[in-house]
Amino acid sequence: MKSTNRDLLVLLKDDSMSEQSIEHQVECLHYILHRAESADQFCMAHELVDRNRITQKHSKLLKAIAEPELKPFRFLIGKN
Repeated sequence: MKSTNRDLLVLLKDDSMSEQSIEHQVECLHYILHRAESADQFCMAHELVDRNRITQKHSKLLKAIAEPELKPFRFLIGKN
């Protein structure tokens, strides 16, 4: 798996885990976080409101978040 630029703090309940086992657990955590933070997951969890329209199109959502600031009367709304 690719090395990511992320710091993780992993708390272990027992000291009997080997270094290889801990590395495996950290790799699994990186994989889970990578999947959860993907653009597809973001687009599934948000909608873009533009005055009177609501869109769920991936291209419009990604274009809106690529800008440093949303345009006036545009809002990102979480579906949950």
